[in-house]
Amino acid sequence: MDLPLVVGVDGSDASLLAVDWAVDEAARHGLPLRLVHASLWERYEGIALQGSLDRPSAHVMAENIVGAAVERARRRNPGVKVSAEVVREEAVDALLREGHNASALVTGSRGRGELKGLLLGSVGLTVAARAHCPVIVVRGGKAALEGTHERILLGAGDPSAGAESVRFAFREAEARTCTLDVVRAWRCPAHETTDHPLLAEEPEHHHEERASALLDAVLHDATADHPAVRVRRTTVEGPARKVLLHRSAAADLVIVGARRRHGHFGLQLGRVGHTLLHHAECPVVIVPQLV
Repeated sequence: MDLPLVVGVDGSDASLLAVDWAVDEAARHGLPLRLVHASLWERYEGIALQGSLDRPSAHVMAENIVGAAVERARRRNPGVKVSAEVVREEAVDALLREGHNASALVTGSRGRGELKGLLLGSVGLTVAARAHCPVIVVRGGKAALEGTHERILLGAGDPSAGAESVRFAFREAEARTCTLDVVRAWRCPAHETTDHPLLAEEPEHHHEERASALLDAVLHDATADHPAVRVRRTTVEGPARKVLLHRSAAADLVIVGARRRHGHFGLQLGRVGHTLLHHAECPVVIVPQLV
């Protein structure tokens, strides 16, 4: 049985865009869609009703949010199987629990009631940093959300830490029949060139070759398993977060891996993932790798 694609919904514009994106994604992969709204209405219902007997309770509001999201999903693609639930938990706790039985978690870039200028909502950031399944934060412009670039961007990390993100990227590119851009950024420490100005090109060449060899190692198994996927390999000098951020403007999706250490409950998200979640110009996928 295929695990569902789970979407956190809260009635905000960002979460409705996430529903639209998730419907299309579920259709691509033949997955069921599960919409989840986290509401502690039992705790707050008395407060919500104070002062007006005509004011709808938080429970009714939660059911309305979920009902509207289900209707929207079914209108977008009647062929996708949709289920929904209001759960009585905090949003982060609910989504992390749902992630244990999900193919991926999908959230909007900003939650209901959060500050307008906020780059990324606290729920999306925390879930992306702690979930043990892929987390997709839906953000970016119309072209990226509709997939018109026909290009997926994968930030290639070390082979030991990025195997799951590579597999995810190849499956996604295959489902979309689009080009997969795999980028490995490299840096040349300043002392290697300034201390030896006559050999300035040699250390750069060494680091570029090493980056290329790492790409070979990262892609070896996946290219054999997905021969139909068009892969464009690139090694680029510069900080990975800046390189990927710049290239996200021409991508429909940017994918990076994140280490998850067993028994560690804090935020486990590197600088690259953190930067992309806040600033990327397309949806961002954080794929955990348990180490």
